[in-house]
Amino acid sequence: WDLTEQIFKDIFVFTAKPVRQKTKLTGGVKFSLKHVAKDDIFGTKNVWRGRSKVAVSDPHRTIIDMLDDPSIGGGIQHVSECFSRYLQKPERDLEKLIIYADRLGNGAIFKRLGFLAERFSDAEPLIMPCKQRLTAGHAKLDKSLECPRLITRWRLRVPESWVKEMHL
Repeated sequence: WDLTEQIFKDIFVFTAKPVRQKTKLTGGVKFSLKHVAKDDIFGTKNVWRGRSKVAVSDPHRTIIDMLDDPSIGGGIQHVSECFSRYLQKPERDLEKLIIYADRLGNGAIFKRLGFLAERFSDAEPLIMPCKQRLTAGHAKLDKSLECPRLITRWRLRVPESWVKEMHL
């Protein structure tokens, strides 16, 4: 979806079928498999790969999936960059981001989305819907990072470097 110029080593596959192996190497390509509920498979577009039709997440769902688990987007810094690119696209749909996040039902998505929305003027319309959907408890901006600082308005723990960037 032209959200990044980075080339990923892994292809993420979300499936409603049980997964025994979380990774699979096929034809020199690493596939990372994630089991999800059947109802959580939505927001896809069919893409042809040779003679095979493959359901690929649309750009809105891709952003929400990365906010749900920043590791699949290469970490929160890269997710933020992808979000910035998404905001510049004519097909961006902020309302669809909220609808998709609502449907997944993970409150951490709204915490991360609202926090990032404050950083980009084009995303300002997302701030209030995210605040209205805040859940109890604290989430980490990125589970793989040390996140000692709490941004109370988002109930979100962030790394020191992100606090310094905000000039708090």
